[in-house]
Order: sequence, then C-alpha cells, then structure tokens
Amino acid sequence: MKLRWAEPLVGRLGAALVGLLAATWRYRVRGWEHVEDAHRRQRPIVYVLWHSRLLPLLYSRRREGVALLISRHADGGHLAQLSERWGYRVVRGSSQRGGEVGLLGLVRHLRDSAEVALTPDGPRGPAEHVKPGALAAAQHAAALVIAVGARASSAWWIRSWDRFCLPKPFATIDVVYSAAFTVAAGKDGLRQGIAHAERALAEVTYGGKGEG
Repeated sequence: MKLRWAEPLVGRLGAALVGLLAATWRYRVRGWEHVEDAHRRQRPIVYVLWHSRLLPLLYSRRREGVALLISRHADGGHLAQLSERWGYRVVRGSSQRGGEVGLLGLVRHLRDSAEVALTPDGPRGPAEHVKPGALAAAQHAAALVIAVGARASSAWWIRSWDRFCLPKPFATIDVVYSAAFTVAAGKDGLRQGIAHAERALAEVTYGGKGEG
C-alpha cells in the first residue's frame, strides 16, 4: 500500500502532527458485518481501496496489525514510520521496482491467515483503475477480498495524480466495506476479479453520490 504524494508531507509535518489531525476525525462505519463474517470463515483477507482514500482509512484501522506494502524509495520511509507508529506491519516493495519481493511478502502474510491492505491503482495511477497485483496476491493465497471506501464531510483535495483526500479537522468520515468475494483460478478468474473489485470500489467509495 503506497502513498507517494503524502510521503513528503509526513516527512515535513511529522507523524505526531498527522496523528493530531487524524484524532479529530469522527468515524461512521457501514458493512462491518462483512469483515466479521470473513473473520468467522477464518480466511486471509485482502482489503482493496483507492490510493486517494488511504490516509483516513489508515487511521481507522490502526493498532490492528494489518500488513501494508510501502515503497522502497527513500521517501517511503516516512510513511513506513507513520504506519508502524499506528501499529501496521510494513512490507517494503512496490508494484514496480522490487514489486515481486513486496507481493511475495504479502502472499506469505496471507498464507498465515493475516490481513493485508493494498491500493490497486497505486503508486502512480491511473487513478481508480485496478491493476492486477492485489487481486493476483489474493488469488495465489486463496484469500477473501473486501473493498473499502471512505467519504469525508469536509476535506482538502490535493492536486496530485489521484486527487488525494486529506480530511479537515473534525471531519466526519463515512467508511464502507463491501461483501467479501474470491478470485477464481486462471487468467479468466483474475479478469473477473478485477472487474468485481472495480465495481465494489465504486460503490463503497461513492455510493452513487458525487464528491469534492
């Protein structure tokens, strides 16, 4: 999971200041029953989310030990420090350089019945277009996939490739989880999984409503 635009921000402001901002956000969650159902099934879980919504979702699941894929670039260290501060397990790599190492690390976590989170449109886009890495990892590990989205009542929309969402102080964050689905074997299964993920992400992120 990567946040290339926010890495310099975190480096300048520091993890503590980002945490102070995030601590003012109020959360409302829908679809948590899908996560509980996945836990009852005792299967590994891959959460997929758009890159632009990473920060409010990152804070919402802090201290749960979810694994994240973060860039091996030097600036990725800032996000890694923030993620570890918030209780995440960090796997260094990317969907490009070093990507195989990072994805293999995530598959190992999944085979231990862990939970991982990935941004399938990161690190450089195109925005809100699912690339196959996240779904391929779920396929190899026979994991459940859950799409998760976030909508902020007020936010700054950064002029980045993904129009990154930075919720304002005291914003209300609506977090929505989709029903879990699986990725069938083979190339056809992967293509169907990608299409399913794109539909689910559109629904949990926007729910038919415009934004920003």
